[in-house]
Amino acid sequence: MELFREQNVNRQTEIKVLVVDDREDNLLAIETILEKDNYTIIKANSGRAALKILLQQHNFSLILMDVQMPDINGFETAAIIYERDKLKNIPIIFITAQNFDEEYVFKGYKLGAVDYIYKPINSELLRAKVAVFVELYQKNQQLLLNQQELVSANFSLQKEVEERKATEEKVRVLNDQLIKSNTHLKTVNEELDRFAYVASHDLQEPLRKIIVFTDRILTKQNVNAENEKYFQKIVDSSRRMQSLINDLLNFSKQAASPSDFKEVDLNVLIKDVITELEIEIEKTEAQIHLAVLPVINAVPSLIRQVFYNLLSNAIKYCKPLVTPVIKINTEKINELDNRFPALLLNNGKYCKITIIDNGIGFDPKYAEDIFVVFKRLHSYHQFKGSGVGLSICKKIIENHNGFIKAEGKLGEGSTFTIYLPEKPLSSFPTQPHEALQ
Repeated sequence: MELFREQNVNRQTEIKVLVVDDREDNLLAIETILEKDNYTIIKANSGRAALKILLQQHNFSLILMDVQMPDINGFETAAIIYERDKLKNIPIIFITAQNFDEEYVFKGYKLGAVDYIYKPINSELLRAKVAVFVELYQKNQQLLLNQQELVSANFSLQKEVEERKATEEKVRVLNDQLIKSNTHLKTVNEELDRFAYVASHDLQEPLRKIIVFTDRILTKQNVNAENEKYFQKIVDSSRRMQSLINDLLNFSKQAASPSDFKEVDLNVLIKDVITELEIEIEKTEAQIHLAVLPVINAVPSLIRQVFYNLLSNAIKYCKPLVTPVIKINTEKINELDNRFPALLLNNGKYCKITIIDNGIGFDPKYAEDIFVVFKRLHSYHQFKGSGVGLSICKKIIENHNGFIKAEGKLGEGSTFTIYLPEKPLSSFPTQPHEALQ
């Protein structure tokens, strides 16, 4: 648009006047009179010559044309000129040596002439009339330019409106898809709930019978050693499957509602967990160093399960012939602490809890994988478990609008870091937060 305007302005800085007369002395006289006003004068000595010039150039501000010319007179030339769209807005002033009657003068105006000048030419009158019509022509051209710009602006506006409508339609379609996806997700969740019910009843009942009847066979005195070994494997596998089903059910149930949140003293909660793990602690002679922990708002049973899983893992994955040492530390974090920019959610009022052990550790590249359901870094024969425990921890912490991350090195132990809001939030996440980097 700006380039278009600039090109038109540059064209209008040169004011071109076409003078048509069959006599050279008249052409020279008119050129001499108008050259004082810095017009560019283009001369033609006949109507045909004028038409030939106008085929190549059409940006004239005015045409001064003699009426009486041989071959094609001024009126006929004007009629041909105004047949072309590009030329019909150029004003024509007829120059004549005769005083025509009114009917003859009217013929000139009807053809499109704007005025008459009579010979002998009055130089001041000629300059004045040319100046007026040149100015009118320039204003007319500016109006045409403005009109073109307005049309272009309207076109751009119409295109913008159409694009906006298209965008709104896309948003509407996406919203419809989101509603359908949410409906589908709700259906899937309901199906998962039904599956959990089946798993907790229908699947576990056959397993219990397998374990009971196998135990009965093992109590018989006539079972030889080889059969006893195989029956024991059946019992162990059945108990493992039972444990896997229970873990899977626990994973599917770790949801929370605002009414479940209570004030929780983490010192009391972790001491209860340590008491529950008393046998494992005595067996491994594990040492647990516990800092003074905060009181937070949380769902007690769920947070208890998190610490039970983490402490149990710290004891389980210890190094052979090395006493497990577990340290539990804490610190408060607020929005002014620029070490934790990701915690600016919810005003950044978090408590940070770290559980550090001196166990076997893990390769840092698996720091995210260990939170995936059923993802195990060791075989079942090395360390018993279903691979669900850490997934449950992650889900519980995220349902508290918190974060959990793991760090470790092979042979150098692991560190699990938990970030929990000090107070419950008014809303709960619809999807898990991204893990802290």
